[in-house]
Amino acid sequence: MSESTSQSAPAVYRWRWVGLTALLVAEAMNLLDSTIVQVAGPAIHADLGGPVSDIQWFSAAYTLAFALLLITGGRLGDIAGRRRVFRIGVTGFMLASLACALAPSAGMLIGFRVVQGAAAAVVIPQTFGLIRAMFDGDETAKALGSIGPVMGLAAICGPVLGGVLTHADLFGSSWRAVFLVNVPLAAAVLAVAPTLAEDRAPQRPGLDPAGTALAMVGTGLVVYPLIEADPGHRPPWNWAAIALGLVVLLGFGAHQRHSARTGRRPLVEPSLFASRMFPAALVTSTLFFAVMNGLMLTVVLHMQLGLGASTLTAGLTLLPWSVGLGLSSLIAGAYLVPRYGPRVMYAGLSLLLLGVLAAIAAYHASDPTAYPRPLRAALAIAGLGTGLFTTPFFTAALRPVSPQETGSAAGLLNAVQQLGGTLGVAVLGSVYLAGARSGVYADARSAVQHAFWVAAALLVATALSAALMAAPRRHIGSTPLNNTTPPTTAAQATNRQ
Repeated sequence: MSESTSQSAPAVYRWRWVGLTALLVAEAMNLLDSTIVQVAGPAIHADLGGPVSDIQWFSAAYTLAFALLLITGGRLGDIAGRRRVFRIGVTGFMLASLACALAPSAGMLIGFRVVQGAAAAVVIPQTFGLIRAMFDGDETAKALGSIGPVMGLAAICGPVLGGVLTHADLFGSSWRAVFLVNVPLAAAVLAVAPTLAEDRAPQRPGLDPAGTALAMVGTGLVVYPLIEADPGHRPPWNWAAIALGLVVLLGFGAHQRHSARTGRRPLVEPSLFASRMFPAALVTSTLFFAVMNGLMLTVVLHMQLGLGASTLTAGLTLLPWSVGLGLSSLIAGAYLVPRYGPRVMYAGLSLLLLGVLAAIAAYHASDPTAYPRPLRAALAIAGLGTGLFTTPFFTAALRPVSPQETGSAAGLLNAVQQLGGTLGVAVLGSVYLAGARSGVYADARSAVQHAFWVAAALLVATALSAALMAAPRRHIGSTPLNNTTPPTTAAQATNRQ
């Protein structure tokens, strides 16, 4: 036994924990930018002008480009090497962030945000494959388990950091500091990136440009009308665009099946859909992050547009959510998930729903023109639930994925997360803005409550889809529920440096 251990010890990648730090910082940096603009959005709009819907586009332009190109980004890592593509993406993200900080108009800022999102789409899918290349056995599960809390905490801390940086007005930078903060972070990641192991797919996949184009056009046709029009005053062309987008997405699915049947490599690995587990994870991720991103934007919009609060106040309002998420992530990772496994997800969703209902009660009990102080406690409860959910979710979602499927699965899982965030911003943000501006409700307080009720309904749907992620009963005996690490292949061992 000891002889076997001593023989296998040299195969352990010595820089794995240093490399993991670089990967997690890159994850946090990229996901931070999906929410950091939410608090700064009104200040950007006041400075650069334009229609009020630009506030939503400052976030959605990034997350939409991020979502649409993530699968292709994962494939690039499979083909050219994940470490190489990771470094190229981080460099592009740093340059795009600098361009965003220097943008002279709202239109140019939205354009640069698209470029920034595209660069992020090249970075994030490499994380899962690089972790699997550097870690073995139980350490792989621990490393993968660290991604969920980092992603959730980065998303929640974005509005807080955005409010603090915008309010601080460092060197007269105002809102531009929310983009400049990425420059030193990206430089630090690039300095550590050489410690990463190189890795690529065992079999070289294709890029499928036709599939990428269909996915981009279909998703864009669905999302654009959701942001540009009020839900209560949606013109006929909006519904036509959404319907056409759904048709194009159905065409994307047909194209993927045809590519698989004819022997070509589709954009999405068909084997990922051989069972219900991974598709259920995609639906769950979409719904959950729609709730999380949409609620954050709704709280921020109501604070600044409904109550006239400062960017700092709006950002700090979400601080209890961040603190709750951090605490519950630590507790879940150290004690709950090792003992109870994926069942912790349901406790997290229940606690998050309780927080949403408590927030509705807090808004209802407060003066329509006053700061709702009980909201902080409600958001703390929601944060605790968010941490309990995200910690086990990503390891459970990636449990059935093989090494050959890693690039496609990582890109797809992150894509639906960002797409969910975009839809949440579009739907919940539009529900609030439509009610607050049109006078449908008695006051803005009623509009924010209505948005929270929509979020509560989405959380119920999230719980139903999460239940489908469980392994079929016939496999429980042969596949332990807490086994999140697929066996290491010879190709993975060969790719290590």
